[in-house]
Amino acid sequence: MLEATLEGIGFWGNGLPDWDSACAWMRSGERALDPPARPSPQLLAANERRRAPATVAVALEAALAACHAADRDPATLPSVFTSNHGELSITDYMCATLAEDPYAISPTRFHNSVHNAAAGYWTIGAGTHAAATAISAGDHSFAQGLLEALAQLHAGEPAVLLVAYDGSATGPLADVSPSEGLLGAALVLSRSACAGLPTLKLRLHAQAPAADLPQPDAGPLMQLYAANAMSPLLPLLQALAMDQDMLWMPAGGEQWLEIGISHE
Repeated sequence: MLEATLEGIGFWGNGLPDWDSACAWMRSGERALDPPARPSPQLLAANERRRAPATVAVALEAALAACHAADRDPATLPSVFTSNHGELSITDYMCATLAEDPYAISPTRFHNSVHNAAAGYWTIGAGTHAAATAISAGDHSFAQGLLEALAQLHAGEPAVLLVAYDGSATGPLADVSPSEGLLGAALVLSRSACAGLPTLKLRLHAQAPAADLPQPDAGPLMQLYAANAMSPLLPLLQALAMDQDMLWMPAGGEQWLEIGISHE
């Protein structure tokens, strides 16, 4: 069994620009007034903020908020960035431009097309030389990112930053890789038990019978972000906000994560 203490949470979604707003929505149905249409991560210099795609912006906004909540220096933390698709709007642009006018490819968009773009911007903005991992595992990207982060803790890292995010699909890709809106969340996880903080306990089950597993309530966050490709993270966020103590999460193939939460 893998265990971790959850020290800090960061969140950004369309209409709910931080974790406090998300909790208020889940607990009382309250919404933020005039929320920003897009995050503006202060970790980046102004010119880099302008160049960064929306998925990078939401990933860094959530990551920095989680570090602040945990009172951790971002430069000290190894990180795991997980996304189903990365920046699909740039992928659509690249495919269309290569088909119509290959020599017109924008160098800036090209360097933002790689799946580790958010991790790269993070290491630059945070000034960190700690390891940064970028993961994609389709619909199970969040589960695999969580498993990777806890595995790094088990291997000896004192703390790890986990960042999960996805944005909107555009063009023909929207038919095969659908995703709507902008959603990002981040967790700072550590090995040391801390009084007053929740502890996550993970077990990986192979060939678990899905029909017999308790399914999480869709919850208020799912009302807003069910169409986003990173929506599989929402049941865990709901469990944390609503003091639930257990959920199951599909992790790919016949594998499931059993996630126990001790609210100390």
